Order: sequence, then C-alpha cells, then structure tokens
Amino acid sequence: MNEEIEFIIDSTKESMEQAIQHLRKQLASIRAGKANPSMLSSVMVEYYGAKTPINQVSNINTPDARTLTIQPFEKSIIKDIEKGIMNANLGFNPMNNGESVIINVPPLTEERRLQLSKQAKAEAEEAKIGVRNDRRNAMNEIKKADLPEDVQKDTEDDIQKLTDSFIEEIDKIFTGKEKEIMTV
Repeated sequence: MNEEIEFIIDSTKESMEQAIQHLRKQLASIRAGKANPSMLSSVMVEYYGAKTPINQVSNINTPDARTLTIQPFEKSIIKDIEKGIMNANLGFNPMNNGESVIINVPPLTEERRLQLSKQAKAEAEEAKIGVRNDRRNAMNEIKKADLPEDVQKDTEDDIQKLTDSFIEEIDKIFTGKEKEIMTV
C-alpha cells in the first residue's frame, strides 16, 4: 500500500476517533439521575474578572448518589460559584454553608428521562454525521489520488469498513447511555 493511501486512511481514522471522543464528552454532561462532577462541566465562574471553568477554581465531589459538593479553593468565591451554577441553567438549586456549595440532584421524572434520551440520541446522530463526513472526505481524496482502479476500489472498501465500525461503536455508546438514563 502506498504512503498516500496510508495517510488518507490514518487521518480518516483519527478524525473518526475525535468524533467518538466528542460524543463521549457530550454524553458525560447529560445527567442520568445520579450525581456526577461532569454535570457541572459547562459551569463558568467569574474569577478575578475572567470566566473560568468551575473545576479550575474548586474541587467537585459526590459524597452520595444524589449530592454534589463544590469546595472552592478560596472561600471568597462561593457566591460567584452559586451564581455560575444558576447562570448555567442546569436546573440545580445550589446551597452554601459558608465553606462549600452543596447541590442536591433531584431524581429525574419520566418526562425528563425521555427528553434526556432524545438529547443523547441527537448527540449520537451528530457523531454519525461527523463520521460520514470524514468518510466522504476520504473518498474524495482517494478519487483525487489518481490510483489504479482496483487499488482505489479496495481503499474505498477499507474506508467503508472503518466507517461501519465507528457507526457501530457510536450505537453501542448511545445504547449504554440510554439505558443509564432510563434506569430509575
């Protein structure tokens, strides 16, 4: 196999792996009923005049399945952390005990579970679209490469197999997340 073909396949595989990583990150932020520090990944806190991710100004822990505790590195920013959580519009009601911020994660209603499941499905579809776009780009590169017809066909088949395996992995990831969301 020539270097150009290897490069096309390797770069396509790398792009598809990035789509999977992005999907995992997006699904981690969708809450599935139990408390998880990644639920707060979108929260930004005003810290010395700059918007800073909450995990860079505090420690986030889960003492039990329904509680998140946020221990700021500086007590002076507790109000800013509460404000950041409220501004993130996650549906949480933070409480502050003077030392840390505590969030009680409410159990999910059936309606909310269905909404979250739809959101997870949409994220999975986005990942599939990304993988298919990577396949299309690779196919275009192969056509431009001026290869013998049989080599071109074999390379296209390899790209399609790669695409199918990544789509299958996306489906597995989504199925696992959907099960996690729907489990009461």
